[in-house]
Amino acid sequence: MNRNISILLTIIVLVAGGCKKKEAVTAGAQKMTIRTQQVHMQEVEQTYEYTAIVEANAVNNIAPLTGGRIDRIYVEVGDRVAKGKVLVQMNENSLKQSKSQLDNLKASFNRIDELYKVGGCSKSDWDAMKTQLEVAQTTYDNLLENTRLISPISGVITQRNYDSGDLYGGLPVVQVQQITPVKMNINLSESLFKQVKVGTPVTIKVDAYGEEEFKGKVSLIYPTMDGATHTFPVEVQLANGDSRVRPGMYARVTMNFGTQKHVVVPDEAIFRQQGSGNRYVYVYKDGKVSFNQVEIGRHLGNAYELLSGNVQDGDMVATTGLARLKDGLEVNVAK
Repeated sequence: MNRNISILLTIIVLVAGGCKKKEAVTAGAQKMTIRTQQVHMQEVEQTYEYTAIVEANAVNNIAPLTGGRIDRIYVEVGDRVAKGKVLVQMNENSLKQSKSQLDNLKASFNRIDELYKVGGCSKSDWDAMKTQLEVAQTTYDNLLENTRLISPISGVITQRNYDSGDLYGGLPVVQVQQITPVKMNINLSESLFKQVKVGTPVTIKVDAYGEEEFKGKVSLIYPTMDGATHTFPVEVQLANGDSRVRPGMYARVTMNFGTQKHVVVPDEAIFRQQGSGNRYVYVYKDGKVSFNQVEIGRHLGNAYELLSGNVQDGDMVATTGLARLKDGLEVNVAK
């Protein structure tokens, strides 16, 4: 009997010991092993590159207010024109009629004006004739402006939609674009709003000219922001005195705001949360990892600068197994 009790106690001890050993092995198996890397703060050049399409500084569509026959077009596509140059001559019949009426009214007004001075007509008659003359003068001036079509800017002819003798049909007769200077529109992050000023210098590269650099400047900062993207539009201007850069070309605009000290983390330490676009970094400390949302800046080869987030100079960050980690998880670090 005593021998049977002794055997039973031995079995219980062995089973209990085996269970504890199994629990210990299981607990040990649950600890992930990760690799880490120490991160540091360093000077990062604050340059930003934006893509843009070159645009003319101004575009004018030259057309009369009313229909009529086009007597003559004085320019061809590609011609350079100066401000004030006559580009198109419309039919003058209506203008001549208006001029005749204006001359008759001027003569009539001069007569009634002389009579009024000596008391030969009433003030109301004088006022009525003066009003008729002013209306006729305005009509003539408008017809003159729409008979001799002039260029309001200096530029280059980029469209011609009619030939001499055609009837005007609604399209601009010609189009003038001012290409000295040219402009580009880019959208900047809200974080740069205080740093950008009118006159801020920029560097521009145009695909047509490879790596050749052109110097430009910020010419306009729009006062409103896009609530969805948290960006604001900025207009950049290039003097383009030699007219080498043309509207429609593809350009890259670079802005440099000096350097700032930021923590830089390796690319493999950035965890990208699917569906949200948010970025996270796991910081390792005292056997555990913590989940930290960050805002990334420039891509520096195989690393990113951090613009914000609770990652400090000298921290150890996880670089493997990011998809299986969670905040507060205990881990082992590979030697």
